[in-house]
Amino acid sequence: MKIAVFVSGRGSNLQAIIESQPFPDKVGISFPENFVEIKAVCSDKLECKAFEIAKKFFIPTFSVGNKLGCIRYDELVEYFVKNQIELIVLAGFLKMIPANLLKKFEGKIINIHPALLPSFGGQGMYGMNVHKAVFDSSAKVSGATIHFVDETYDTGKIIAQKCVDISTAKSPEEIASMVLEIEHQLLPSVINKFAEDKIRRIDNRVIMVN
Repeated sequence: MKIAVFVSGRGSNLQAIIESQPFPDKVGISFPENFVEIKAVCSDKLECKAFEIAKKFFIPTFSVGNKLGCIRYDELVEYFVKNQIELIVLAGFLKMIPANLLKKFEGKIINIHPALLPSFGGQGMYGMNVHKAVFDSSAKVSGATIHFVDETYDTGKIIAQKCVDISTAKSPEEIASMVLEIEHQLLPSVINKFAEDKIRRIDNRVIMVN
């Protein structure tokens, strides 16, 4: 399955996706049938740490936007179609996905959110903002959510969630560290389920089948 990954920062989830896939280093070793191939890493930044990770694995990188040196979204859509992208993964991408990309890849764009939606989501709820809100609420459990992307922030159908006990956390930063560990487990797992064609919509719910 060919995917594109959108990032805005250091790319730790990108690294987790890469590490979850086999990268044979010997001639003659074949990839498994459901291998996930990252065909593009995209960012709203001209430079970010995630690009450094991508370049180590010879993955093409794209800065998207209207600034000099960036590619426009309509050009990116053309690239995705040409390269037969089957899934777009937002892994710490902080911008709203434009309508033309949403329309072309409807039902094929997912996002990972560092909290248990529908709580602690919406515009402005990203990164440490989320973990501070969770900490200030005195919540005892947090986690990560993977959901389909729609026209508004964090409102798409939930695909999967994973919880972590944060009752002993003494700061938002500690919660962030706990949740990030969960993200690195959950995101590659869900992507692999897509590659295996094990994601279903049944009675208005999203189900992962065995």
